[in-house]
Amino acid sequence: MSSWEDNVRRTTPYVFGEQPKAKDIIKLNTNENPYPPSPKVEEVLRSFDCSLLRKYPDPLISELTNALAAEYHLPADRIFVGVGSDDVLAMSFLTFFHGKKPVLFPDITYSFYDVWADLFEIPYECPALKDDLSICKEDYLKENGGIVIPNPNAPTGLLCPLSDLEEIVKMNPASVVIIDEAYGDFSGESMLPLTEKYDNLLVVMTFSKSRSLAGSRIGFAFGSKKLIARLQDIKFSFNSYTMDMLSIKVGVAALSDRDYFRSRVEEIIATREWTKEELQKLGFSFPDSKTNFIFATHEKVRAEVIFEKLKEKNIYVRYFNKPRIDNYLRISIGTKEEMEHLITVLKEIL
Repeated sequence: MSSWEDNVRRTTPYVFGEQPKAKDIIKLNTNENPYPPSPKVEEVLRSFDCSLLRKYPDPLISELTNALAAEYHLPADRIFVGVGSDDVLAMSFLTFFHGKKPVLFPDITYSFYDVWADLFEIPYECPALKDDLSICKEDYLKENGGIVIPNPNAPTGLLCPLSDLEEIVKMNPASVVIIDEAYGDFSGESMLPLTEKYDNLLVVMTFSKSRSLAGSRIGFAFGSKKLIARLQDIKFSFNSYTMDMLSIKVGVAALSDRDYFRSRVEEIIATREWTKEELQKLGFSFPDSKTNFIFATHEKVRAEVIFEKLKEKNIYVRYFNKPRIDNYLRISIGTKEEMEHLITVLKEIL
């Protein structure tokens, strides 16, 4: 007998990192910023007029878009704002990957890409990373229906040379190339300037990592005027009021505090480099991360064993039970004190 379930769209969902509720833990498993947002964000939260919430927010998100335009020195019509970079990327998949040729993205990368491709019935191929976990440029110089490359990559943390990425964009004029720079602020390099040169390039960023606003869900993208217009068309066909008033105000406030932003990024980078040195002393090896996490494997002890032992000590890191990376741990960078405690516990359990 037929049932309503015959008409249900089925997919394998994205698997998110654990979100433990206990407060006496060190949470290093979802690449959140260990520091609070700018004090200017707190000022907004304290002074926000709650009566405004009875009205719909601005569909164009003009206040935040204009603030981004001023910060990054680009016209507002070349900027797209969404509810976290996941929303921006999902809208981008839906907008730009509507052909019959396969979209290309690495085999080891952000695990939401294949979820969106399956959900939107987009054909795709996943070129394998090299043995050192770096991207092979030549794999993206063949016929395709679009390209997505995170830079730095996640979960490896490696930065692909901008010259390689530019060649990929240049050699694929018939495809939209998306560079996902969720962790770009920790690398010091960006493809953003090249969006003026190539009209098929979209650069996606987020407030979740470097600006300590994962809980507010603010993402954005830069591209040519035509790319952004096409994205807006799909967005307004999906949901006109995507970002709430409070998040808009919070985003503007975070952008206005450049000194706080830069100091926290520098602090995380310094802690990352210190942690690399300490992990090496304990027998770990890893790609040279340019993010706010380290993708590490130990010379003797299996990653899953370390993962479970750390959890017993109330330290959460990320373990991926997937081919090629099932002996690695992704360790987010916390405060210096948190990383010092991690190293102390690792000395005990190894």
